[in-house]
Amino acid sequence: MYGRSLTEAPSVREPLHAPVAQLVRGGVIEGIHYGSVVVLGADGRVELQIGDIEAAFYPRSALKPVQAVALLRAGLPLDGELLALTAASHSGEERHLAGTRRILELAGLDEADLRNVTDLPFDPVVREDWIRAGLLPSRLAQNCSGKHAAMLYAARLNDWSLADYLDQDHPLQQTIARTVEDLTGQAIARVTVDGCGAPLFSVSLHGLARAAARITTAPPGTPEARVADAMRAHAEMASGSGRDVAALIRAVPGLLAKDGFEGVQVAALPDGRAVAVKIADGADRARVPVTAAALAHCGVAPAALAEFAGAPLLGGGAVVGSIRPARALRPLTAAPDHA
Repeated sequence: MYGRSLTEAPSVREPLHAPVAQLVRGGVIEGIHYGSVVVLGADGRVELQIGDIEAAFYPRSALKPVQAVALLRAGLPLDGELLALTAASHSGEERHLAGTRRILELAGLDEADLRNVTDLPFDPVVREDWIRAGLLPSRLAQNCSGKHAAMLYAARLNDWSLADYLDQDHPLQQTIARTVEDLTGQAIARVTVDGCGAPLFSVSLHGLARAAARITTAPPGTPEARVADAMRAHAEMASGSGRDVAALIRAVPGLLAKDGFEGVQVAALPDGRAVAVKIADGADRARVPVTAAALAHCGVAPAALAEFAGAPLLGGGAVVGSIRPARALRPLTAAPDHA
C-alpha cells in the first residue's frame, strides 16, 4: 500500500442504473439509455450521482492510466509519447505501432514476446488500409499493444518472468492490483480477463473517479503526475486521430480523460474535480454527451463542450433529432424538452 486505508470491496450485484440519455427524433423520445454517473468536487465529495455508483463493475480500458501508474512505480523509465502509449487504447496508426516497437526494443524484446490477442487496427480507416494491403491481425496492431509492451519492459527490469506476465498471480499483476486498490481507495471486488488478455479488476464507478482525481492532483514528478502529463500532452498517442477522447482533452485545458469499452468514461481536472460514466448498454453514442453533461456539472464552460453534445439523428439526410442527456443531467446543458 501507499499510505491510504481501504474501504471494503464494492458489492457484486445487479447495478441499479437510471436513465442518463434520451434518443429524441422529431420531438418524440424514441429511446432511452440507462447508466450511472458520478461527479466529484475538488474536495472529493460526491456532488452528483445518478444510478448506482457503488456497485462493482469493470472499468475496462478506462483503468489504463492507473495501470500505467503501477508500471512507473515498478520502475518503468518512460515519459512523453511512450508513456502516453502505455496508457492507450490506440487506433493502430503507424505512430502507435512504431512506439510499441520502440518500447519492446528498449526492453530487448520483440513482437513475439507480446501475449495480448491479435487484432486488426481499431480505427476504421486504418483497418481498411490494413486489409487492403493484405495484412493479417497481429498483436502489434491490437489497441492494447503499448500497454503490453510496457508490462513486458517493467517485468524485464525487475527480473520477473516474461512468458506468464499476464497471470493474475505474477508479481507485475500483483503490483498493478495494489495500485488499483491504492488509487481507488477500495478493495478489488473481482478479477477477470480483459479483452486483450490482461487481468481486469472490478471496482466501483465512484472508485474509478476517485483514482482519476488522485492522478491529476498528485505532486509534480510523481508517477501519477507523469501519467497525467504524458496523456494530456500526447492525446493522440493515448487514443488516435479523430477520436473523441483526444478531442475532449484538447478542448478542456488540463483535462485527463480515458474511455473504455462497454460505455465507460472517466475524466478529471487538475484541481481534483472528476467524473465517471458507465452506459449500461455500452453505447458510445450516449457515452460522449453524458460525459460532456457531467463535466458541465463540474464547472467546465459549456462552450468548450459544445462539440460533444451528441451526434445528430438523420432522417432522409436531414437532421431530425439528437441524443441528449436525461433531465437529471441537464440543468447546466439545458436542452428544451420539446427538442
